[in-house]
Amino acid sequence: MLFPNEDSAAVLSQAGWMQRHGVQFQWHNEGFQNFEEFLSQLTQEKRKKIRQERKKVVNSGLVCHRVKGPDISEAQWEFFYQCYCNTYREHRSTPYLSREFFERIAQTMPQHILLVMAYKDEVPIASALNFYDQNTLYGRYWGCLEYVPNLHFELCYYQAQEFCIAENIRYFEGGAQGEHKLARGFKPKATCSFHKIAHPQFAKAIEDFVMREAQGIAKYTNELEDRAPFKLSSTD
Repeated sequence: MLFPNEDSAAVLSQAGWMQRHGVQFQWHNEGFQNFEEFLSQLTQEKRKKIRQERKKVVNSGLVCHRVKGPDISEAQWEFFYQCYCNTYREHRSTPYLSREFFERIAQTMPQHILLVMAYKDEVPIASALNFYDQNTLYGRYWGCLEYVPNLHFELCYYQAQEFCIAENIRYFEGGAQGEHKLARGFKPKATCSFHKIAHPQFAKAIEDFVMREAQGIAKYTNELEDRAPFKLSSTD
């Protein structure tokens, strides 16, 4: 059971399921009026770095567009799928979602889809797919056909953060891994899952590991919080 709410967690714990702790990264929209207001919450060093990254993308001649699900064209979906497959190829893996899957979600849930596209000389070179509702945006798939420094940060983080601000979306779930997300204003967020293993000896081995892992996760989370990029005072 992944991402249980408090009631489900209590029931599963009482039923003897083992609990595994984890940490992911989440960005909070504190009612920002614009991206600059968000940047004002960060230290001067982090603000400067983000502005430089964004400027380099613009100076590369790239233009980024955010397209909501109902407005995504067939050609844009086709390009996104090329990016999606290319990402797996670069990691020597195989895409597990078919083109038909994306056709289906485009038809059945377009109001929850955001596609961010990057164009160079009006030719698409990269894209990032997100899902969202009134409260949360979930960043999921990214890919590019031409490498441009800092483009990943622009498409996957900054464009999504601007979208959350514009649409008054409270949270942006950036997922697990990638301490570089801290420097972009994300905060560590504790997560947990519950597991039931049928084989007694196998269950015991996993339970021992989960208990030791929890100690490491707690230490890791504390270290992440110590590296938060936010200002400590109004004078910073």
